[in-house]
Amino acid sequence: MLSRLPATVSLLRRSLREPRGFSSSASSVLASSKETADGKLVASVLFERLPIVIPKIHPVVYAFQEFSFRWRQQYRRQYPEEVLGKADARGKGDYHIDYVPAPRITEADKTNDRKSLQRALDNKLYLLLYGNAYGAPDGKPVWHFPEKVYENEETMRLCAEAALKSVLGGLDHTYFVGNAPMAHMAVEQTDSSVSPFKRFFFKSQVVGTTKYHIGKCKDFAWVTKDELLEYFPENKDFFNKMIIHIR
Repeated sequence: MLSRLPATVSLLRRSLREPRGFSSSASSVLASSKETADGKLVASVLFERLPIVIPKIHPVVYAFQEFSFRWRQQYRRQYPEEVLGKADARGKGDYHIDYVPAPRITEADKTNDRKSLQRALDNKLYLLLYGNAYGAPDGKPVWHFPEKVYENEETMRLCAEAALKSVLGGLDHTYFVGNAPMAHMAVEQTDSSVSPFKRFFFKSQVVGTTKYHIGKCKDFAWVTKDELLEYFPENKDFFNKMIIHIR
């Protein structure tokens, strides 16, 4: 064991002196592209709007909460009326604002307007585009996520940002969650004109706005997860696992 120690130390020193890059560096991307036999790399963006209102409570959960409340009421401490009455006798000043909750069902819900962000307020919405997409069969327009083929960007994250920026015109009201992709898929094409490629999915979220000027597409839609799965029946299982949605 002692005779092997100098060789191990020298190997460790040599490995530390060699330059090492991050996994998301341009060199690693180029190496990955070579491994895919000159196949393309595509960055797609899962652009989501988080819920605006609290989802409705399931009837079973509501029944349990009601039972727990009534059970705790049996053993709660009784306070004198003069103590409880002080809160009711407190005057109302200019600070008092009558709170009116927003309706859960909006006009966009009633008309099924999927171009509006003001729908399905208790659910997440995802942006889909209709138009030309890389690897689409026969070059026909299809529903897809905002995407861009990797060219010479420093990282795949920057490529994903460029994809979303080209659609929205800017990234002022967006937030990318992390630097690493949330999922990827290897696409095998039956069309001989398009070689196999890999698609990497990055997550981004809507921040501080209720409307975007979406361009560079023939049509677009803001859909829930259940609606999104209807647009991609051939990849339904993949997207069902990729999009973790807990209500």
